[in-house]
Amino acid sequence: MKNLIAVLAVAAFATPALASENCALRPVVLEHLASKYSESIRSIGLMENGAVLEMFASASTGTWTMLVTGPDGVTCLIASGVSFEGFLPPPEGIDG
Repeated sequence: MKNLIAVLAVAAFATPALASENCALRPVVLEHLASKYSESIRSIGLMENGAVLEMFASASTGTWTMLVTGPDGVTCLIASGVSFEGFLPPPEGIDG
């Protein structure tokens, strides 16, 4: 969880020049993730600032990507990697 918070902090304070290298309109980013890496959405959450945080991953390629999309529809890559492993939902009665 500490790593996720650190990544989000970096994304929130990224300079416009840095952000523009890793950002594009959401449909363009999603098409790229699907066609090049076979990634699909695995989780989603709403951030305090109104942006949407999403994780995409592929069981077949093992790649994963975290994205933040602002209210303007611009999506920025904030982290990516390999060796993705999905987990089952928490057992009933456990808030996870």
